[in-house]
Amino acid sequence: METTQQRDERLWRIAKARAGFKSHLIIYLVINLGLWAVWFLTDSNKSSGTPWPVWPALGWGIALAFQYFNAYHKDQYGDALKEYEKLKEQHDSRI
Repeated sequence: METTQQRDERLWRIAKARAGFKSHLIIYLVINLGLWAVWFLTDSNKSSGTPWPVWPALGWGIALAFQYFNAYHKDQYGDALKEYEKLKEQHDSRI
């Protein structure tokens, strides 16, 4: 079972990951808004085909999606604790 100190450290890691994701999301939005503004002001009427800001937004967005998953859906200790509690309940119900 997890001690209080281990639980606090785990929660601290989760909190840091989520705060990091939020700050990276804001940076992503601001920078991409700037890239689209540059494209709109310089190239929007001249070029045909895919606008160039799509590529950095897509690549960076994929990386941001992985960061979101790690911050909000991946908690190896929490998942293990949930599984342990489930197994313990099943074991206790058989006795």
